[in-house]
Amino acid sequence: MSLDIDRIDDVIHGRVRLGIMVYLADTGAADFTELKTALEATQGNLSVHIKKLEEAGYVAIAKSFVNNKPLTRITLTSEGRAAFSTYLDALGALIGKAR
Repeated sequence: MSLDIDRIDDVIHGRVRLGIMVYLADTGAADFTELKTALEATQGNLSVHIKKLEEAGYVAIAKSFVNNKPLTRITLTSEGRAAFSTYLDALGALIGKAR
C-alpha cells in the first residue's frame, strides 16, 4: 500500500496550528484571547503558531485598541480556507486507506 503523506500540509499539521485552523474554519475570526482560551495555549506558544500561519498566508492579523486595550483579531483568509479544505481531503484519504 502506498501512502501519499506528501499531501499533508506541514504548516497546518502541528497540533496548535491545526486547532487554530479548526476554530477559525468554524468562526471565521477570533481574537487572540479567545483562541488562547479555546486552545489552552500559552501566549508565547500561540503567537509563534499564528505567525507561522500568517507567513503562509492562511490567516490575517489585525491589531487595534478597544477601550484603550490592545485587541488582536485573527481571520482565516480565502487561501487558508482552501488550504484547510485540501488538508482535510488529504487526511481523509489517508484515513480511508488505513481502514
